[in-house]
Amino acid sequence: MIHLDNSRALVVYSGGQDSTTCLFWAKANFEEVHALSFIYGQKHVHEVDLAEEIAREAGVGFDKMDVSFISRLAPNSLTDSSIPMDSEKPAGGPPNTFVPGRNLFFLSIAAVYARERGIRHLVTGVSQTDFSGYPDCRDAFIRSLNVTLNMAMEEQFVIHTPLMWIDKCQTWALADRLGVLDLVREKTLTCYNGVKGDGCGHCPACKLRREGLEQYLHTEDKTALLPTFLVHGI
Repeated sequence: MIHLDNSRALVVYSGGQDSTTCLFWAKANFEEVHALSFIYGQKHVHEVDLAEEIAREAGVGFDKMDVSFISRLAPNSLTDSSIPMDSEKPAGGPPNTFVPGRNLFFLSIAAVYARERGIRHLVTGVSQTDFSGYPDCRDAFIRSLNVTLNMAMEEQFVIHTPLMWIDKCQTWALADRLGVLDLVREKTLTCYNGVKGDGCGHCPACKLRREGLEQYLHTEDKTALLPTFLVHGI
């Protein structure tokens, strides 16, 4: 019988701003942390190399999985270079940077991976506040999937979403509170065009990241930015 340990966590880790902040949030809240990255046919696949590098520097166990089948299921601009990237969210639905099923597959695979290693807690950097029109970043989806995974494997996983109710400015504040603001700013890859650090400056991910950072840097009372529940235990 597999025993799931409450002291250990697995972070779904891309090497970007959000998941790196979550990685260090997990390190502050759990005794042992592991990171799992995915190669899914993304144009900015270099993010996985950076994820491995950051995980190693953080003293976190790292693994990666090739799930390239995801890129063949539905056309989207993150995996198909022939599709021009939406710069704004269309009125009728999610932008074409949405990869259908990505978080569903990532978290489902992560749960199986965690179960086999006795890990109860899963951590992901999704946010309903800054969800960019992606339906699989919403709180309702995460709660629903958590129940489904528990039922599917007769376990009691807990999916943690530290960024769910905060915006990009507050995400920078959390990184600063965790002591990794410079690391996140300089070493992570959020850019859909694969440019490290501040990125290309033009894709939707870069715009959101830059606007949040500028807002944070110009906020006078930075200590008031984070909700109390988020900093408890850090």
